[in-house]
Amino acid sequence: MSDRTIHVALLGYDGVQTLDLSGPLDAFSSANALRPGAYATIVVSLDGAPFASHAGLRITPDGTLRDAGRLDTLILPGGEGLRLPGVADRIAAGLRRTAPGLRRIVSVCTGIYGLAPSGLADGRRATTHWSFAADVAARFPAIRLEPDAIFIKDGPIYTSAGVTASIDLALALIEEDFGPRLALAVARDLVVYLKRSGGQRQYSEPLRFQARAGHRFADLAAWMVDHLDQDLTVEALAAHTGVSPRQFNRRFKAVFGASPAHHVETLRLDAARDHLLGSAASIGRIADAVGFRSDDAFRRAFDRRFGLSPSDYRQRFTPIHAAKSGDRHAPAQPH
Repeated sequence: MSDRTIHVALLGYDGVQTLDLSGPLDAFSSANALRPGAYATIVVSLDGAPFASHAGLRITPDGTLRDAGRLDTLILPGGEGLRLPGVADRIAAGLRRTAPGLRRIVSVCTGIYGLAPSGLADGRRATTHWSFAADVAARFPAIRLEPDAIFIKDGPIYTSAGVTASIDLALALIEEDFGPRLALAVARDLVVYLKRSGGQRQYSEPLRFQARAGHRFADLAAWMVDHLDQDLTVEALAAHTGVSPRQFNRRFKAVFGASPAHHVETLRLDAARDHLLGSAASIGRIADAVGFRSDDAFRRAFDRRFGLSPSDYRQRFTPIHAAKSGDRHAPAQPH
């Protein structure tokens, strides 16, 4: 645990994802409000010139990466601009120059497109946004990509999944630097989980479903997530989309490669994991909230999928410091 100020630079460029940049900044700012002097943060660019995020936010950096002074941590946010010709190579060269003086290099989301060409992550485990995982794996086979992780630490290299995972990773850095008490306080201040359960697959699956669905299924993914406690049989889902049960079942399997029942169970179990770690509700109440017919049916499905009971999962994965403090009510997760 550190008792010094940790110097962090975030490297920006035209087309950066706004939240990839602002999320960690807000987390470190919250840490400073709770523990003055914890972090000294600056925003830099390669040439020191102002840049615009993909959303159009104009940002004036504090200076250049080369002149940033002694740094502990360098964070590379993701963004569409990083995937333009030549940009990643220039940023990769900047990372290679700066790396010897750094304790940590952090890639957020598609920031891996700037990190990977530097060679600094070769042979290491890493992750990125689920929708870019296949492309990254094909283009940079020397990286051991794990596409379902929220964030990964492998030596001095830290990588995270998409957008809001930048806050998950920033909280992990704060916990590493100053301990779980400050990290939990920052999580409460930002109204996010300190540690989300599972991998990014549970967050991306409804989006993946919606993106691949035709117009008749367009709103089905979000509707299912919002109605897990209701009747989600093939007959009910078919009625919701206006097709026959046989046609619905056939089209669903053809498009998504899984039966409707399996997909529904996945959504319910992932929601149950969030409830188990984010509330003190009983197993029975959680089973009912996510649509299982009985406690026993919930326990059997959970054990079949994850290899342990809901109670064991809660005991094993609830953060120890939160359990000891008696605070079993995690703050709400943002959407």
